[in-house]
Amino acid sequence: MKKGLIILIAAIVLVLLVATTCTATVQTGYTGIVTTFGKVEDVTLEAGLHFKSPFQRIIPMDNREQKSTFNTEAFSSDIQQVQITGSINYAINKSTAMNLFKEVGTDYFNKLVYPRMLEITKGVFSKYTAENLVANRQKLSESIREGLDNELDEYGINVISVSIENLDFTDAFTDAVEAKQVAAQKKLQAEIEQNQMTMETQQQAERKRINAEAEANVAKINADADAYALQVRSEAEAEANKKIAESLTENLIRFNEIKSWDGKLPTYMAGQGATTVPILNMGETEAAQ
Repeated sequence: MKKGLIILIAAIVLVLLVATTCTATVQTGYTGIVTTFGKVEDVTLEAGLHFKSPFQRIIPMDNREQKSTFNTEAFSSDIQQVQITGSINYAINKSTAMNLFKEVGTDYFNKLVYPRMLEITKGVFSKYTAENLVANRQKLSESIREGLDNELDEYGINVISVSIENLDFTDAFTDAVEAKQVAAQKKLQAEIEQNQMTMETQQQAERKRINAEAEANVAKINADADAYALQVRSEAEAEANKKIAESLTENLIRFNEIKSWDGKLPTYMAGQGATTVPILNMGETEAAQ
């Protein structure tokens, strides 16, 4: 019984030894890098339970999307210093995780990603003036991401996104920008007021022009009406005179003369005998009239 108990205990110890030294578990989202006496084997392990030699180690490499923040400073193209706060999202390829471990190790962010990110960030910022940096924050982030992605692609590191979260300039520059903005706002306000005054003046001038045109049109209409009325009267008078002239005959004229005679004979005679011609007394005739 003692001998059987010893064998059982030895078997349990052996099983525990095998379980601890000859098996390894790779967590979901990781790739297992196998090393034998420090040498990297040309094999990677997926998530799950794996058997290995007691002389081998399984080193996990995180394949999930990771996020890291950074703080640095840079200079704009017009030599203005700016403090930068940002973040980067990245992930490593499963197929190249073994090569990344061989060349860089597990601390690849601090050894590879971070230094190159700072270098590219400073290079991108140096292409913009200080005033344009804030307005082009999204463009800055995309330019840094593209530069990093090109630099890190050979290592199997995918740069998913870069975000510039905050830009902090010196107090002197900030005060100068604020003063410029205030001046720009005052200028804009003055331009608005001037444009409004100009518009009101133009509107007044337009109203005066419209009123003047209206008065001129009324005057023209009145003048045309008067001219037309005069023309109508003239034509009517001419037509009446024409009709009167057409109606005057020799008999009518003699009839009117006879009708207007007062029955008195001439008081003066001229000539002798049969050739005597009566001469009318013009004074009396005018008096009679």
